[in-house]
Amino acid sequence: MLTGGEAQLHQPRLPEPSQYDQSTTPRVLTILSYVLEKLVTRNDLLCNGGGSAGSGKSLSAFHGVRSPAISLEKYVERIYKYTSCSPSCFVVGFVYIDRLVHKYPDSLVVSLNVHRLVVTSVMVASKILDDVHYNNAFYARVGGVSNAELNRLELELLFLLDFEVTVSSRVFESYCQHLEKEMLCNGAIERPAITNSIDDVTEISVEDNTQTSSPPVLVDP
Repeated sequence: MLTGGEAQLHQPRLPEPSQYDQSTTPRVLTILSYVLEKLVTRNDLLCNGGGSAGSGKSLSAFHGVRSPAISLEKYVERIYKYTSCSPSCFVVGFVYIDRLVHKYPDSLVVSLNVHRLVVTSVMVASKILDDVHYNNAFYARVGGVSNAELNRLELELLFLLDFEVTVSSRVFESYCQHLEKEMLCNGAIERPAITNSIDDVTEISVEDNTQTSSPPVLVDP
């Protein structure tokens, strides 16, 4: 589980970008993005207000120098689009992030770390839930980080969680109910009109350099 070098057998082929219909994105992904974006906006304001808010070092490994150009919603859609992991992985990934929030209240989820937290959490969840999943190197390319960094972030996440990555059906259902409540309390979340403001090829990298990451291409072994 901790190594990223071994490829999975019988990996599903990636859909061509032209075959991907954004209207088919599961609604839970839109709701998750909304909930996380609301959390990040609040925490960014706390951090920018000065003081000791968010000064904890527990999540420092996930911090970047600057916020990625790609929105969180587009980032989540990209992960789903290219990895074909089940929507449940995003819910379980959200559970992991929420566990971190409660376990390390001095470390906030902010715009500098949320993208890395999401891709790492979803990748770990896919290894727990999905019978067939892509390896770390593939997730790294999709997420715009290096393979070495994602390997390190996976270990960091697991140790922060004390390797408690199992989510019971009761807990899973409670989080689904929470997300549904968020949707109802805040009204229907309409999907924005499809635009080309953020391209899949450019402005995806969340690494601390100028290198960008193009859409991954699956090569037959």
